[in-house]
Amino acid sequence: MLWILRLALLGGLVVVSGLWLTRARSVDASMLSGLDADTSNGARVFAAMGCASCHKPTDADTTGNDAPILAGGKSFVTPFGTFMAPNISSDPTHGLGGWSDQQIASAVLKGTAPDGTHYYPAFPYASYAKTTPQDIVDLIAHLRTLPADPTPSQPHMLSFPFNIRVSLGGWKLLFADAHGPSQPLLNLTQEEEQGRYLVEVLGHCAECHTPRNRLGGMERARWLAGAPNPSGKGNIPNITPAALDWSVGDIAEYLSSGFTPEFDTAGGSMAEVIENTARLTDADRLAIAAYLKRVPAVQ
Repeated sequence: MLWILRLALLGGLVVVSGLWLTRARSVDASMLSGLDADTSNGARVFAAMGCASCHKPTDADTTGNDAPILAGGKSFVTPFGTFMAPNISSDPTHGLGGWSDQQIASAVLKGTAPDGTHYYPAFPYASYAKTTPQDIVDLIAHLRTLPADPTPSQPHMLSFPFNIRVSLGGWKLLFADAHGPSQPLLNLTQEEEQGRYLVEVLGHCAECHTPRNRLGGMERARWLAGAPNPSGKGNIPNITPAALDWSVGDIAEYLSSGFTPEFDTAGGSMAEVIENTARLTDADRLAIAAYLKRVPAVQ
């Protein structure tokens, strides 16, 4: 009986320790203090992050993005189930209107909800985690200027065991910080560093263009080398220099107009990405292109 009691106590200690290590975390409020918000840069960050592409209803006007209504409701089919984009409008009840700046920052940077639970990584907080405090402050200020909408967020449709949110703490521990190319990129110019930030962090390009393991973690050795479409339809292309042989100018033009060097046009979800990158500056698009020419080539 004493042996059984000791084993039970040990098991309980392991469980409690695991729950503590994988608990949902929030940002320190001091991270946001002393920073003045720039809503114009916030609009740029909003576009670079592609917020409207996921959170704007599918039946919304695709051209009126200056003040999009972020009511959510868009579905994303994956091998783990179907995720539903939530309402992130300024509505105080069903959107973010009642959230503090710290709560919004914790959601974006830590994947933590105001109630202390984990968000699923269909929300790309693992990439957003390296967003600068100034860009976060500016983004929040911009979000607060957008229209409110009272549409309730829809629940995800996930099967067991993926519907157990507490397990996401373990996923974060394994994968949330494992970002960046498998090979270090040395001697990047200032422009290339800016492109890296736009691609890896704000643009979260690797979330789609990098293959994943069975647990949904990115395979860093195949960074940006293309991946199966989570919906099961087709593949997302390789955008390393092994496959993307366009010039810097060609890439920048594609991110602006959607036209390829062969005079084809972007389609599918990439067309929505172009709606966002077209709102960046010429310098931003050239920086993205310069960085993509420097990432390790992966066949």
